[in-house]
Amino acid sequence: MNKTNWRWWLCGLLFVATTVNYLDRQVLSLTWKDFIAPEFHWSNSNYGSITAAFSLFYAFVSLFSGKFIDWVGTKKGYLIAIFIWSLGACLHAGCGWMTMNIHGVESIEALRLVEKGSGLAAAIASTSVWLFMFCRMVLAIGESGNFPAAIKVTAEYFPKKDRALATSIFNSGASVGALVAPVTIPFLARAYGWEWAFIIIGGLGFLWMFFWVFMYEKPESSSHVNVAELEYINQDEKVDASTSAQEKNESEVSKEKSSGISLLRCFTLRHTWSYICGKFFTDGVWWFLLFWAPAYFSDQYGYRSDSAMGATLIFVVYLIVTIVSIAAGGYLPKYFIERKGMEAYSGRLRAMLLFAFLPVFALFAQPLGVYSAWWPAVIIGLAGAGHQSWSANLYSTVGDMFPKNAIATITGIGTMTGGIASYAINKGAGWLFDYTEALGPAFRFLGFEGLEAGYMIIFCYCAIAYLIAWACMKTLVPRYKKVII
Repeated sequence: MNKTNWRWWLCGLLFVATTVNYLDRQVLSLTWKDFIAPEFHWSNSNYGSITAAFSLFYAFVSLFSGKFIDWVGTKKGYLIAIFIWSLGACLHAGCGWMTMNIHGVESIEALRLVEKGSGLAAAIASTSVWLFMFCRMVLAIGESGNFPAAIKVTAEYFPKKDRALATSIFNSGASVGALVAPVTIPFLARAYGWEWAFIIIGGLGFLWMFFWVFMYEKPESSSHVNVAELEYINQDEKVDASTSAQEKNESEVSKEKSSGISLLRCFTLRHTWSYICGKFFTDGVWWFLLFWAPAYFSDQYGYRSDSAMGATLIFVVYLIVTIVSIAAGGYLPKYFIERKGMEAYSGRLRAMLLFAFLPVFALFAQPLGVYSAWWPAVIIGLAGAGHQSWSANLYSTVGDMFPKNAIATITGIGTMTGGIASYAINKGAGWLFDYTEALGPAFRFLGFEGLEAGYMIIFCYCAIAYLIAWACMKTLVPRYKKVII
């Protein structure tokens, strides 16, 4: 009997959800500098505070979102998550209207004309920042459920050898979302106003919900999955059964109730801390590239996000990320596992070590940028591709080591850790860029002055973060051990 391929259709649906997820995140980063900041008199620190608040709240709710997904189930949990984040995305559009009414300003144009540096301008900035923070928090509540749910679906529908490829495909939605964003969002904002950019992009999530309701069921319950495909999906269970006695002796985990594992118990496992290290040192790099790349090309080279050159540069960044991450992130670990006969975890770790060297190129973004903006665009693209390839395999290590009823919980813990790292780098970057810009030539770092030196500091961290993370993971879990609950 030829097996059906329904698992790949669901992988495609996960890809679309992740694309929408990152489009919603990108609306603010692509509109704040050129459209929103002039209205509300924002500084880099104001924007840094908003992105940092999103990251911190995202981190907090992620601790519970994975457990929530495991509790209510994949289908219902994913629906709730995307409904909340789509609502949060659309709510951003009302921040201007609310700010006008709170301060008695008659129009958007009147907001722009408020004297810079005045008390009213400071009040407008403060009010609008808090309103945007609230909307970002609603967005964070919903978005925190995306990856725990998607990773859980991947573990339900794919054997271990295919999970990195499946994860790379749906995870590339982050790159594709970032790829589509610069050629759509700034032009929507210019044509209809930045408010409509939030509403139009946010509305895509509500459309996705319709398809999810009718397409997803667990593989054993799905009418679209035949016996041959179900056997293929569950092929690892025979291997796990044959080695379960040995793994129980080696495991650091005693049995918990069948509904899952407690959060407290998770933090006693080296497996969990290995995953936490992988996320903590690296997630902030990706979020920095996502949130600050448009401002970088605007600040350093004068290319607005709604200019042809500015949009093209961002497009090229994420085109490189998308192509390289799918090709490398999905197929390299598969090569080590299938062609070289390596055990899944060991093959994944070897691939991740290679991916960890791609962000090292970030060291050359600023030095080569003096010749052309295309150099940092290509280098940032390679660094981003390294992250996405790393991230797809890092997610897959959870499915390798933990049982299915704990995957969303562990993924949520890692997402929380990544959110904390993102808070630190985004808050720190906003402060650092304002500080170095104000000092100008008085601040120097590796031959760069002022704001350029600030960016160089961040790029240095990006370059070494993945190698540090890999070393920590390898130290904590040097070889494969199955967690048994």
